[in-house]
Amino acid sequence: MTTMRELRQAAGLSQEKLAELAGTSQPQINKLETGQRKMTVDWAVKLAHPLGVEPALLLGLDVPAVPPAASRPARPALAPLLRTASVPPAQAAASMPVRAAARGGVDQEMFLDDGPIDWIARPDYLKNARDPYAMYVVGDSMMPRFRPAQLLHVNPHKPPAPGAGVVVVKRNKAVLVKEFVRRVTDAVILREYRPADREFAVALEDLETLHTVVGLQEP
Repeated sequence: MTTMRELRQAAGLSQEKLAELAGTSQPQINKLETGQRKMTVDWAVKLAHPLGVEPALLLGLDVPAVPPAASRPARPALAPLLRTASVPPAQAAASMPVRAAARGGVDQEMFLDDGPIDWIARPDYLKNARDPYAMYVVGDSMMPRFRPAQLLHVNPHKPPAPGAGVVVVKRNKAVLVKEFVRRVTDAVILREYRPADREFAVALEDLETLHTVVGLQEP
């Protein structure tokens, strides 16, 4: 398995430069390289682009590295959640983008504005769907239903039924994975399992989108 230090050196980056590109600090990079800090999906997504690799490689999965970031075309900034990257029509029809990660727990702004971090084969049940995408799970508030590092398959145009898993995008750009319970006049009622099984409301004025999870892929 290629280590993070080896990937950084192969990309010609110092710890300080990688920290700058990833929006973090050199001590945090050193902790990740020495094992003092665990490599999570959040960190993998954040570091993959400057290192020129796929997030799965940083998570210890055996996937080929992509060309270094310096040799790839710059990605458009602030791409909206469902914006399609520039790919050949044939590829777009047979694949779907991976849109970073969605947290199972508390609100946190995620990496939605960088465009796709990867492309995966489109499953048969999404073959004719419009704008499907995939998203990694972070956090454990939806265990055992959804586990960290699982890749959720999402159909943004399928209305959620009670009990369906949903990707919740709030106007403050927080992205959560929850269970849909019901709609009321001015809110949607959602459920999470940890630290306690509970229902809670998200006001419609705070809600940007609510997309239905239709499948998942194990890490």
